[in-house]
This record gives sequence, structure tokens and C-alpha cells, in this order.
Amino acid sequence: MNAWSAALESQLQSLPRSLALEWPGGKHGHGESAVRLKLRQRGLLLQLARGRIGDLADAYVRGDLDIEGTLPDLMSVAGALAGDPVRRGKRGAWGRWLAQWVVSHTHRPDRAEQVRFHYDLSDDFYALWLDPMRVYSCAYYANTDLPLEEAQKAKLDLICRKLQLARGQRFLDVGAGWGGLLVWAAMHYGVQATGLTLSCNQFNHVRRLIEALGLVGQVDVKLMDYRELAPSGGFDRIASVGMFEHVGRANLGPYFQTLCDLLRPGGLLLNHGIAAGGLDHDQLGAGMGDFIERHIFPGGELVHVSRAAQALCRGGLELLDAENLRPHYARTLWDWSNRLESQLEAARSMTSEANLRAYRLYLAGSALCFERGWLSLYQMLASKSDHRQEPERSWAACSDYPFTRNHMLG
Repeated sequence: MNAWSAALESQLQSLPRSLALEWPGGKHGHGESAVRLKLRQRGLLLQLARGRIGDLADAYVRGDLDIEGTLPDLMSVAGALAGDPVRRGKRGAWGRWLAQWVVSHTHRPDRAEQVRFHYDLSDDFYALWLDPMRVYSCAYYANTDLPLEEAQKAKLDLICRKLQLARGQRFLDVGAGWGGLLVWAAMHYGVQATGLTLSCNQFNHVRRLIEALGLVGQVDVKLMDYRELAPSGGFDRIASVGMFEHVGRANLGPYFQTLCDLLRPGGLLLNHGIAAGGLDHDQLGAGMGDFIERHIFPGGELVHVSRAAQALCRGGLELLDAENLRPHYARTLWDWSNRLESQLEAARSMTSEANLRAYRLYLAGSALCFERGWLSLYQMLASKSDHRQEPERSWAACSDYPFTRNHMLG
């Protein structure tokens, strides 16, 4: 028995679920196993022995591997094989410097193209497994019995309460998606809302939605990058939900500085985004980060929340509140996964088999990552300081922000 076959045997014996394997010229396990992998290339056994989950997922998307068994059972096996992908994703100082040099000295694909690769896949496909408002970000399960639809409404309202939205305020939604937050804020809080997106599909959908709901003149959507807005300082409130991940480490400081420039003095920003689970890794190891880069989010980069907070402060903003919604995102992703799994045949009519396979693993695999703390989801609330305040003002009026968090509780 060679070294890698011994490693494979050790892996198989330590799994929390029974795993059967078939490959050209051999097999392992039996038909009653919880999960069965059919490998069309014997070389994939080496990736299995090395715990290279991302490479196995890539083979599944290509059609070189087939899977039998439920996704929860599969993720239990995958989690054990991956070990600690946060630790495995670490680079030394030289590796981090080289990665930063490559980013700053080479041409990177256009960010709009990267966004459209993901979000312009198919509106009908996303509508299959998202809620009716197509809110494509972490829901908020105010109680554990909430269905996805109600949990997404609870999330939208949580954002509005944290931002203390009020009638007549100018509200900017950076990365507005299919318009759920724009419409909710306008209809329930009376704000004058502007949304930005780089997705052509989302832009056209939101325009139709604004007209259908009679919100023309109160809500507007623009197909443009947030950096193209003039730094007018005219917005009372800004939300950035689910686009922070596309900014990139090198651009975090300018990102927060730009949003700060768009805010009026005393205005509030809520940044809702995925954060890395570890301080020093560049992406998840075990090939998982490479899989996401290749099939789901090209150009996406994650940082630890501490680094995000540092960039926020350097951008001229004051951090007021941070909340980790990691368990909520695990639940959201399993809800999305279950909805997609229940409609696989319909999904096949809307996108390619390769895309469907990629998203099946992406949703369930991401749920696993949030369950185990390999990824986190933070809402960071910040303000732009108002230096125009008079020195003789009462100490109780030294900030627009309340002295308690009661307004967040609903």
C-alpha cells in the first residue's frame, strides 16, 4: 500500500458518515452507505486522500464525478475531509506580499463583468430558490420558526431600523440586487431611495418593479458603479448589502472613503457582508476558495472583520455597532439549498447542467462553512462625524446616534 492509498484509507475510516466509492477498476464500501461517489478518473482518489474538496467539486461540475446521497450527508463527509480549511488557506508573509503585488501590478478583469458573470446567470433560476422579493443575502430569523420569506422581511426591517430611516431622507442602496431593500425602505419608511447595480438583469427587473408599485419619483435605480457617483455628501443613509465581498482587499480603504464622501455629516452607513473566519488566510484552503473563484464569484475576496473595521475607520467613518449573523446565514443557505433541491428538473430548463451542479455544491457548501465558523457575516453600522456641532451643545446631543440599541429590537 503506497502513502496516498494509506492516507485515503485513514480518511475513509474517520468519516462521520459511511462513504462508498467507485472508480475505473475498483470500488470501496457498499450500497447502503450514506454517500456514494462515482469517479470517472482514478486520479481523483488522490485528491480525496489529500482532502482537496474543491478539486472534487470541480470534477463534479465537469461531469467527471457523480454523487448519490443527500446534501447534508455529503457536507458532513466534506467537512471531515477538508479538516481546517482556514488554517490550510494561510500564506506566509512572502505569499501575502506576492498576492498583493500581483493585484496591484497586473490587469484585473472588469468588475462589472465579474458581477454579471454571477448575477446575470438567469433571473428565472434565482427566482426558483430565493424568496418572492429575491433578496439574495443573509436572512434574519427573529425566531427559529420563521420561513425564508418572513426571515428576509425581518432582515430588511432590521437594516432600516439600524439606519433609523425616516420619511424624506435620501437613502442610497449600493448593490441593490433585485430591489427588495429599496422597495421596503420606500414603502415602509417613506425615504427617497436610489439603488445602484452593475447587473443588467437586476437593473431591468428593478425598473419594472418601481413602475408596477407606483414608486416612480420616489425610487430610482442606476446601472453604474458606486465610484461614478459625485461625492456630494448628500445622502442621509447608505446601505451596502452583499457587495462588500466584490471590493477586494486593496480597495477597502477607498471603498469606505467613497461611501463616507457620499454621506452628509452625521449620516449613517450599514455595511452587510461576508467576512473571513481567520485573520491571516487569503482564501479557504482545500481547494474550496479556488472552486468559488472559478465557478461562482470571480474576483471575490474576503477579509477578517477586524481588517474591515480598520479600513472603515481609515475611510473617515466611526464604527458604532457590529453584529455577527453567522448562524443566520447558515440557516438561509440551507433554506435556499432545500428550495433548489426540490426543483432540480425545473432548474435544468433554466441553466446548464454545469451551472446547476456548481450551485448545488455552492449553496450547501457555503452553509457548511458558516455552520463551522470558516466564514462569518457581519453587519457594521457606522457614522460620518458631524464637526459642525456647536461646542456649547448639551452632552446628550453630541451624536445623532441614540444612547441605547432599543431602536434595533423592533
